[in-house]
Amino acid sequence: MNPFILVSLLATVIAGKSPRLKFVVHEPPRFHFGKPENYISMFHQEGSNTLYVGGQAMLYVLTFSDRGVRDLQIPVPSDQTAIDTCRSKGAPLELECDNFITVIQKVNDAFLVCGTNAGSPRCWMLVNDSVVTDVQGSGQIAPPSEISPPYPSQKSISLFADGNLYSALSSVGSHSGSIRRTFGSQKLLKTENVWLLNPQFAGAAIIPSLQKVKEEIYFFFSEINKTARVDEEPYRARIGRICTVDEGGIKSLLEHSWTTFMKARVMCGAGNSQQQYNNMKQAVVLTAQDKRGVMYGLFSNAWGRTVICAYSIEDIDQAFSTSKLKGYSSQIIGARPGTCVRRNSSGGIQNDIKNLGVIRYHPEIEDVIRPVGVAPLDLPTDDQITHTVADIVLAINEEHYSVLYLGTEQGKVLKVLHTSEGVFIISQYSLFHNEGPVLNMAIDSQKGHLYVGTEMEVQRLPLADCGRYGDTCRECILSRDPYCGWDKARRKCIAIPAGYNASTGALVQNLDQSNSSVCGEAAALKQRRTSPKEVLVPSNTTIFLPCPVRSFHAMYRWERDNCVKKYPCIFSGDFCVLGPVVDTPLKEGVFRCMATEDGFKVEVVSFRLVNDGRLLAASLASTLGPSLLLAAAALWLH
Repeated sequence: MNPFILVSLLATVIAGKSPRLKFVVHEPPRFHFGKPENYISMFHQEGSNTLYVGGQAMLYVLTFSDRGVRDLQIPVPSDQTAIDTCRSKGAPLELECDNFITVIQKVNDAFLVCGTNAGSPRCWMLVNDSVVTDVQGSGQIAPPSEISPPYPSQKSISLFADGNLYSALSSVGSHSGSIRRTFGSQKLLKTENVWLLNPQFAGAAIIPSLQKVKEEIYFFFSEINKTARVDEEPYRARIGRICTVDEGGIKSLLEHSWTTFMKARVMCGAGNSQQQYNNMKQAVVLTAQDKRGVMYGLFSNAWGRTVICAYSIEDIDQAFSTSKLKGYSSQIIGARPGTCVRRNSSGGIQNDIKNLGVIRYHPEIEDVIRPVGVAPLDLPTDDQITHTVADIVLAINEEHYSVLYLGTEQGKVLKVLHTSEGVFIISQYSLFHNEGPVLNMAIDSQKGHLYVGTEMEVQRLPLADCGRYGDTCRECILSRDPYCGWDKARRKCIAIPAGYNASTGALVQNLDQSNSSVCGEAAALKQRRTSPKEVLVPSNTTIFLPCPVRSFHAMYRWERDNCVKKYPCIFSGDFCVLGPVVDTPLKEGVFRCMATEDGFKVEVVSFRLVNDGRLLAASLASTLGPSLLLAAAALWLH
């Protein structure tokens, strides 16, 4: 088979799994670290332009605007005693004998900031943008070692809810890992050691309820599978759940422990096949008013490949409410163990010794949590996903849509629409001057911003990046971006305004399929022609014609005027290049690059080749001719 045709066919096959559009973004606002930050934590409050970033012995307070970033750098060094002790113990890495900021959480009117402090965690209160006071481990705050890990490589999760801080520390060395309430007005509680098997935490989320007493917090983690065979992965993914009203048990049983903790196994893979992803790396939860929501989990397998699985919160809640308890076969009398109720309420379990005993020894449920659609989301596999955040968007049709932002190992960000029909990869952003893995991200739905950080820099992007999609209705609609719609009056692709009324507005949007028929542009598209750019070609020179690839979901072909034959092209970067082969010589005439998408064929660019009769010197013709002519032709495209 002709190699050009083979490459073209391959591009057509994988187009649906690739980003439709690719953007390179180097404009501000962005902030460059003065030194590489191998571990970064982030805190951002909805509606604020300020991002707090924790680094190595430094807290960065970054205030973003459209013009740039104003930064305040607050040193937070380790105690020298802690550094000396760390080095004497032979820490996992010499680099880790410093103070890495791992926790930044707003507590009332101040910020709680905790760091590793060279293996001896410490916490501070940040007031008026300066570290002013230590936080002592007494009263209603746990010791810093229960809030921050001793080393940055030990994953930790913190979540602040209703005036209380919840902390989850992964297992490392002699530390067995735990889920705790570590600060606030409620009683400080913890997990029992036997409930978790060397957990590695991936995330936490509040699951809201119309009844405040039934509000829950989910914790996502992987733990060691003690029964794994030699050919099995040693991990199992889990969801742990506690109730926010939990105040512990009675003096003789679970006095300082959760009485509502339950956990379930999470599967991510294709049904019951051997291809399972058991190591949960990260998890995010989206909730909306009209439904309980969805959880997205980032998983990896033994070979390091990463995938995303989606789960219904309603399904998870149902499992925790009705599943049998693993290893418990007796009849349950009264309230179900783990039920969210206030202490001393009628029928409450806190004073029921039998039910406390059940939850103490049987916290795991039998039901397995399986993903929506059975298999992982159909995403590209050529770049590993390192971090994800998500947003839920109210579209013009008054339906809620999930949008995922996936940071990758190569420093790119994928913007993905997830619907009941599957996924659509809206775009790919290349953001950074220094390519490196995306380490952390934060999203602000209220202000409409995405913050993306690597070890060298932090960049801010708009969630509604509508201006990049093009200046026609068709280009706007085919983007399938829930944030954007076509304004028929202004003839622009614009962000959907807050409080938009679909019954009186004039915006057009179509998200459930790639169909631009709502634009009514079919006739205009068929008539569209470009003005051919003339290229003078010396007789003995080979020429290559470039066609810019706008949409990577379109099929590109070259045509020659007055010729039935269609010319395939080879993809080179962001260009569909037409070059001569034996059966497709490039002679004089008009060549047009055509892109077919959504059933319509659009002309992208055209060239008129003219033989000027001259001959280039043999050495120039063989070495410089093709590249110079290709470069000259490309200049016309800009």
